[in-house]
Amino acid sequence: MFPIQLNTHIGYLPKLKLHYLEISEEVVQSLGGKFKVRMICTVNSKVTFQCGLVALGQGRGYITISGSRMKKASLSRGDQVSVLLENDDSEYGVEVPEELEELLRQDEEGNQRFSQLAMGMKRYIIQYVAGVKSSQLRIDRALLLIGNLKQLQPGKETFREMLGKGKREV
Repeated sequence: MFPIQLNTHIGYLPKLKLHYLEISEEVVQSLGGKFKVRMICTVNSKVTFQCGLVALGQGRGYITISGSRMKKASLSRGDQVSVLLENDDSEYGVEVPEELEELLRQDEEGNQRFSQLAMGMKRYIIQYVAGVKSSQLRIDRALLLIGNLKQLQPGKETFREMLGKGKREV
């Protein structure tokens, strides 16, 4: 199955305001016809990132490509690109910031609650913590999310509540 080499283009979804790499129905079928696939994507041998496949319709899929990655690879909407897809066998499908890793190592209850979350929610937390450059802000975000997670009823958590917004009565 992996690695998969393909040529595609950079499209744009106006409703979602995002750029994407279109993945043909044939490639989706070679991945088992599933969209819950985590991969490592390399575009034009210039930029590599962890990603997931999302349904586009008519059996096709897409991989989101951020503006910063497009800029790094000197790409624009509509460009034809060469894409290499490889299996991502990392635990979460995204790189975990060391600040969050350390908090989960030190906070047994927080680690236990984090491990009970759905994989998508785990990735959401990881990406939110990783989304800032400052190490102190990553620490602050990790403490906020894991601290609030410990206060929520297991199985009923929302990311909004972990941010401390819209708390429900338990």
